[in-house]
Amino acid sequence: MSIQAIQRKVKRSFTLSPESVAFVSETRERRRASSDSEALELLLRETKLKRQEEELSAAITEYYDTASDDELREASEWAEMAGPSVLLSSDPSGEEK
Repeated sequence: MSIQAIQRKVKRSFTLSPESVAFVSETRERRRASSDSEALELLLRETKLKRQEEELSAAITEYYDTASDDELREASEWAEMAGPSVLLSSDPSGEEK
C-alpha cells in the first residue's frame, strides 16, 4: 500500500465471530496480505466495488426499461456511429493503448 493510503487510515476496533476472524486470516494467507487489517481492507474494497457495479447495472437496466422508443433509437444511432473501437481505444485507467 502507498504511504498516502496508510496515512489516511483510521484505527478502529471491532468484535468479530470466530468464523469471521478465520475468514479474514484465510484471506490474508490466500491474498498474501501483510496483515489481517490489510486482508479486511481488501475484502471491504471488493465488496464496495461489487455493490457499485450492481448499482450501475440496476441504473442501466432501469434506464433501458423506462426509456422511450426515441431515446433508445438515439442511443442506438450513437452506438453505431461510435462503433466498437471506442471500447477498445483505452483501458479502464484512461491510458491510450
